[in-house]
Amino acid sequence: MTPRTLFRSVAVAEAVTWALLLAGMYLKYVAGTTDALVSVGGALHGFVFLAYLVSTSFVWVNQRWSAGTGALGLLAGVVPFATVLFDWQLERRGKLDGGWRLASGKEHPAGAVENLQAWVLRNPLPAVLVAIIGVSVVFAALLIAGPPVPVG
Repeated sequence: MTPRTLFRSVAVAEAVTWALLLAGMYLKYVAGTTDALVSVGGALHGFVFLAYLVSTSFVWVNQRWSAGTGALGLLAGVVPFATVLFDWQLERRGKLDGGWRLASGKEHPAGAVENLQAWVLRNPLPAVLVAIIGVSVVFAALLIAGPPVPVG
């Protein structure tokens, strides 16, 4: 899997879960028919949103994006469907070209963040398990915390 494939897959999944959540909100608040889709869509979107933040950060390091580009990538996850638009912009500017530069036998990492990324690329199975557990723990903590309290 290349940086392009990883980023694009998660960016599209994030947009799809936005659509599911928005459809659920429409059914609940506009049509007044059911709120079942809000729970499912909200949970899926929350999980994929966290995965998007992690994968965007991972690709950011690999591609050596500027701080502005990386921050914009993270913020794109907050606006419905913006992840797909951000992906198109990255593609147009060649910001997703190439492979994993810190993979085994390639560049040597410089600094803690690149050392972590090199370890992940050289140990994919343990890294995926750690990532799934990490995202699940954060997701569970957010579920326990509950939704934000409405103002007013």
